[in-house]
Parts: sequence; structure tokens; C-alpha cells
Amino acid sequence: MIRRFGPDTALLLIDVQQGVNVLDHWGGPTGRRNNPEAEANMATVLADWRAAGLPVAFTRHNSREAASPLKFRLPTGDQIPGFEVADGDICVSKDVNSGFVGTSLEVELRRAGIGRLVVGGFFTNMCVETTVRMAGNLGFDTYLVPDCCATTNRIGPDGIDHDPELVHRMTVANLHGEFCTALDVDDVRKLLVADRADLDRVQGNE
Repeated sequence: MIRRFGPDTALLLIDVQQGVNVLDHWGGPTGRRNNPEAEANMATVLADWRAAGLPVAFTRHNSREAASPLKFRLPTGDQIPGFEVADGDICVSKDVNSGFVGTSLEVELRRAGIGRLVVGGFFTNMCVETTVRMAGNLGFDTYLVPDCCATTNRIGPDGIDHDPELVHRMTVANLHGEFCTALDVDDVRKLLVADRADLDRVQGNE
């Protein structure tokens, strides 16, 4: 069973910034991403979350890398429209992959009495993955929403261009059952209303 999401559960949206869609930066000349519905799915969950009066948290990336579009001084560092940080939200700035490294995220979550996280954002195999791994290691009851995540193709050291959907799916497979429990959007929305006896929490390493 998975218990209903309540005041101890934060929606954590990772790096929902315009620069994630500068695809040639992330995937080279063949740059492309999967899940074009990620933003719409996140917006749906965010609206439900706010309507329920539950806590919302954001990470925002301010890259150390010279060529990165994820810099606050650039327009591409701005939030994607519809994902502006509201008064009362937890919001941390980071310059590495994990939302917990070099930030106050863990402290702010603990102080707010939050022990459960529902996570979406960009990129599945980079900042989402690193943050989810650390969340699980830190003892947060962690839920990943793959429908609310996306990534780009990746060029391996052998020059092979790996499709973004494959990268996304393999990342979810690596995380689910060890660092988190993966849920779809419909299940997340239903968990805002009631417990779900038909779902299994499968987070490991406990």
C-alpha cells in the first residue's frame, strides 16, 4: 500500500528552466529529447498539488560550465512559463547535479516536516537521477514520476548516439525499486485523495 500524500509530502520539480530545450547543447547536432508531454504533465500535477495546499519545492540550476544555457544571467536560465516559484515554496539554487549538494534543500525540507518527495523535472538521467539517488540515501520516502521527466539523446565515448527514450527508460529502471518508487501521473493524482492499497511501495536500501 502507498499512503495518501499529505502535508509531509513535497512535490520537488528539478530544473524546469528554458535552457533544457536548447537541444544541440545537450545532444549535439542530432540533439532531441523524449516525452514532449513532460511540461504538461508537470503542470497538471503542480496545479493539483497547489489546490491541495501541499508543499512545493524547486531546484534551479546555475551552471559552472561556460557554454551551458542553464545560467541565471541568461534568458535560458529562466523558469519555463507556468513553473514560476510562488511565495512559500522551497527553492534552492545549485551548480552541480544533485539538489542536495551545496544547497539548503535537505535542511529546509526537514524543518518543514517533509519526509516524502514526489519528483519530476530535467534531465531524467542527470539532475533528476542524482537527486533521487541522494533522496533515497538520505531516508526520504521518494517517488519518481517518469511522465513528468524528460531527457535528451546522449553520445557515448564510442560515438554511438543513444536515443533519449532509451536513456530515460533505463534511468527509471535503475532507480525504481532501489532509490524510489516510480508512479504515473494518474496514480499521483489519486494519491492526493486517498490511500492506494493496490500500489506497492518498492523503495529499497532500507
